[in-house]
Amino acid sequence: MDDVCEGKDFSFPKQEENILELWSEIKAFETQLARSANNPEYIFYDGPPFATGLPHYGHILAGTIKDIVTRYQTMIGHHVTRRFGWDCHGLPVENEIDKKLGIKKREDVLKMGIDKYNEECRSIVTRYVGEWEKVITRTGRWIDFRNDYKTMDIKFMESIWWVFAQLYEKGLVYKSFKVMPYSTGCKTPLSNFEAGQNYKDVPDPEVLVAFPVIGDPHNASFVAWTTTPWTLPSNLALCVNANFTYVKVRNKFSGKVYIVAESRLISLPTEKPKETVTNGSIDGPKKAIAKTKGSSVGKTENVLDSFEVLEKFSGASLVGKKYEPLFNYFMELAGTAFRVVADGYVTDDSGTGVVHCAPAFGEDDFRVCIDNKILSKENLTVAVDDDGCFTAKITDFSDRYIKDADKDIVEAVKAKGRLIKFGTFTHSYPFCWRSGTPLIYRAVPSWFVQVEKLKEQLLENNRQTYWVPDFVKEKRFHNWLENARDWAISRSRFWGTPLPIWISEDEEEKVVIDSVAKLEKLSGVKVFDLHRHNIDHITIPSNRGPEYGVLRRVDDVFDCWFESGSMPYAYIHYPFENVELFEKNFPGHFVAEGLDQTRGWFYTLMVLSTALFGKPAFRNLICNGLVLAEDGKKMSKSLKNYPSPMEVIDDYGADALRLYLINSPVVRAETLRFKKEGVYGVVRDVFLPWYNAYRFLVQNAKRLEIEGLAPFVPIDQSTLQNSSNVLDQWINSATQSLVHFVRQEMDGYRLYTVVPYLLKFLDNLTNIYVRFNRKRLKGRTGEDDCRTALSTLYNVLLLACKVMAPFTPFFTEVLYQNMRKACNRSEESIHYCSFPEEEGKRGERIEQSVSRMMTIIDLARNIRERHNKPLKTPLREMVIVHPDADFLEDIAEKLGEYVLEELNVRLLVPCNDTLKYSSLRAEPDFSILGKRLGKSMGVVAKEIKAMSQENILAFEKSGEVIIANHCLKQTDIKVLHDFKRPDGMTEKEIDAAGDGDVLVILDLRPDESLFEAGAAREIVNRIQKLRKKSSLEPTDMVEVYFESLDEDKSVSQRVLHSQESYIRDAIGSPLLLYPSMPSHAVVLGEEKFYGISGMSFGITLARPALMFNSEAIVSLFAGEAKFGHNLQTYLLSRDHSNLKNEFQEGNGKIIVDSIEKQPAVEVVLGKHAFLTVGDFCQAAKS
Repeated sequence: MDDVCEGKDFSFPKQEENILELWSEIKAFETQLARSANNPEYIFYDGPPFATGLPHYGHILAGTIKDIVTRYQTMIGHHVTRRFGWDCHGLPVENEIDKKLGIKKREDVLKMGIDKYNEECRSIVTRYVGEWEKVITRTGRWIDFRNDYKTMDIKFMESIWWVFAQLYEKGLVYKSFKVMPYSTGCKTPLSNFEAGQNYKDVPDPEVLVAFPVIGDPHNASFVAWTTTPWTLPSNLALCVNANFTYVKVRNKFSGKVYIVAESRLISLPTEKPKETVTNGSIDGPKKAIAKTKGSSVGKTENVLDSFEVLEKFSGASLVGKKYEPLFNYFMELAGTAFRVVADGYVTDDSGTGVVHCAPAFGEDDFRVCIDNKILSKENLTVAVDDDGCFTAKITDFSDRYIKDADKDIVEAVKAKGRLIKFGTFTHSYPFCWRSGTPLIYRAVPSWFVQVEKLKEQLLENNRQTYWVPDFVKEKRFHNWLENARDWAISRSRFWGTPLPIWISEDEEEKVVIDSVAKLEKLSGVKVFDLHRHNIDHITIPSNRGPEYGVLRRVDDVFDCWFESGSMPYAYIHYPFENVELFEKNFPGHFVAEGLDQTRGWFYTLMVLSTALFGKPAFRNLICNGLVLAEDGKKMSKSLKNYPSPMEVIDDYGADALRLYLINSPVVRAETLRFKKEGVYGVVRDVFLPWYNAYRFLVQNAKRLEIEGLAPFVPIDQSTLQNSSNVLDQWINSATQSLVHFVRQEMDGYRLYTVVPYLLKFLDNLTNIYVRFNRKRLKGRTGEDDCRTALSTLYNVLLLACKVMAPFTPFFTEVLYQNMRKACNRSEESIHYCSFPEEEGKRGERIEQSVSRMMTIIDLARNIRERHNKPLKTPLREMVIVHPDADFLEDIAEKLGEYVLEELNVRLLVPCNDTLKYSSLRAEPDFSILGKRLGKSMGVVAKEIKAMSQENILAFEKSGEVIIANHCLKQTDIKVLHDFKRPDGMTEKEIDAAGDGDVLVILDLRPDESLFEAGAAREIVNRIQKLRKKSSLEPTDMVEVYFESLDEDKSVSQRVLHSQESYIRDAIGSPLLLYPSMPSHAVVLGEEKFYGISGMSFGITLARPALMFNSEAIVSLFAGEAKFGHNLQTYLLSRDHSNLKNEFQEGNGKIIVDSIEKQPAVEVVLGKHAFLTVGDFCQAAKS
């Protein structure tokens, strides 16, 4: 393995770019697909985005989810085709062209020519494809852009024709008028799910209008309320609720008589007597139109001051009464129209209880008028054109945009004396999500799919699917299906897949085309493209004979949601190609998109698959939430309230962004407030600790070579499983648990649970395995033990990389590419590797024991902090209290040395008598029992708290207890251990901490015999800090010199003598006295310390220095001192590491024959020369 830099110098973005180059060079994605070609298929449907805009965090989030799942499925043995797709048709594209060309009306397109318009649309469809590929590739997603699919390709469109033809054959298609949400900006109807995407609170005019009742003895008028004055010219009926009580009231001041629902009398404006001043008195009626702002609600008592009730009657009795039309535009319908009807949709929560009906502009209006034969579907006149302007039918306002005409219509009503009230009303109103214009409801002729007919099957198919999170399936999607309506699939537009319906002029003959071949056969025309401008001219001869003329295609195109819902079939050109591939693997295995697609793509997929095959379109689905800006608002380019994705990737890397998104509520269909510093947090908390563990491995593997030992080659995993070291056993088991957990969660598509588990695993790896094993990993417990520890760390890191490869494809590849150099047989990329299998048995006992060990260490640290006893202060004894004898055995025997060393305690005493140091206390778990017991909670809680020690012990043994006739289990009652201090001892002398499971007791009494151990830790601490200050790597070999600065040096001498072994183990070399440092030593760092454990001293760090036995050297030259001096000078001039290697290659001996005029001599290491001062001093002692 090659050397690696410090974490602070490791550039994650730069390394990722290097990996992209590697993947490109070795054609990694293509190779992975080729290698897995014979594996079972895993079918993934990628919802097509529009390429008319740039990718944002929502796309990156969904793309990351898709990439993680498909990478994982590949690693567990599937072949996963991943082709990018593009939504090419529909409003987003036409909207762009309309803006570009200044197109305002439908006629503008027809004047320009559909061919030119469509080719303009085609020209921008792929405008941002290059940018998409750049961003998506940079995020690490592997997907095929070269072999992508486009909804405008002839093969895709042909499959859409087939889908429609199948529905038609099944009797699921019909044509009808339907009142639908309509965008005047985009000149097209919208589906219900599109209409619900953009509501705004807006002020609209509100008016109360009088409709005089024909033949009423009091000249009464019905009063109707509306916030859409533009619909009044199309009024054909008034609707009441048959079950309401209505009142006829006379205005006390004006004499006018009105009919409204009794419960809505408050909607009428109150009036006061007109102020006519005569001799100081006020009299006479006030005649004025009431003007209000806000809602139409008044106070009942004020209304009764202005009105007297003349009659009361039921709503049913009003049915059939005729009234005077407001306008005379539809007088041809006077025989059946302008009368009162009744329906339950009329409510009394607003308005007057009388609803004005304009059947072309309201769903209920249309239904009620048709049902009551006010008019028929055939003679329905829609007096508003596709652009939202009145037609010539409305003579006074023709060619005017309806919303602009509101004020003039109100003035016209006022001029007729029919306006009772005018004001503004603020309410939530739908706007077009593309053009930003207010939607209207408008009757449009459309082709429909009978979704309501499929409702039960849709609900059943939904039950067969698996969703994450499941509440989206069970609540949101289920409710949407429950209320599903017939789907209007046609649009009166230009750039889309044309409906394949050819109809004769008399509409008696109809042909539905299901393939290009069929159209060519019936028409005799060669077809090369299916867009309108290339097929609208094609006609089909009538089957009835030439005298019946020809069949022509209907004008409409498909709603683009129909196209994307057909994607599972159309992207592989089914049924014209890939029949076996499709039929063997349908439903698809996986889809993933945002929460908004429950009413969009997920819905259309389900409807079409149910209609075609009676099956759901997919088996598994992940639904993500919305990514918002940090301020909680929608991300907005104009507000500049979010950083661009490429900026974040360039700063912190794509892997960090991927993990940040995946480890957030957004993967559970909740919202995420995106914070750039959150991505940095992933680098800091996940990648740097992970990198540092990897770097520690590489450094210590390289150290073996530096020390002249055989290069590091990892021991195979099966051998390592038999390691006798308890932490090797633990980390091997923990790694198997990681594999088990990630496989389990990934098989359940719960991506959001993996990152927290990985975080804990990495924390344990660095803070338990590496930290507690530093001596072994640094070779201080022998070479064999070192190689075992290094191999264990290597295998754990390698396995963790494979587990995390789907999540962090770049970083795992970086580590893998270096680590694979230590193995002969390894894959060229980590992404060619199989996902790890569970191997061997997981040691649940040892994992739990180590987990408890860390709890013990944390509890003991808390006690130390409470009493201001730093870890450098040694303590005499700690007691671990727990009833589990196996755990106590593990802690005392297998893990005891780690606990004692970490906590700087001399003795560990296990105790399984839980009552020796503690008393038991029972507490009810209110969070569980409160809901269950209700009013009984108080009595039960009191009895639980009063339980005796014996009762608690019996409860722990049996697992249940009866209290106040309630059977309580162990989950209902918390058993707490309160520390019982031994008699005669104070809190300062002994203290404890527990977590409800284990109790830790520390003897805090000072012990003079422990002073020297504490002082030695202080010295080691200062040495380690000086190493860092001097920018030394852990593998840098140095010699450490100690100089006492005290007058009385006996204290430091005693410490150095008694703690010599501890200090040598801790710093990796003997601690040398300052006077022994030779003059030629190279000093790397030095510092003086005062008042440390009552000592003052200096520490000097120097490079290892060559030392000589002068007498032995001179004897090589028969006593010739000059020759001996020349030899020493020559050896000191040599590079220390090269000289060390020569001695190793010569088995501790070298021949020096290059000194002029001196005889050649053999220099023996340990006899004539020493590579370090430490070696020299040790030889001198011997």
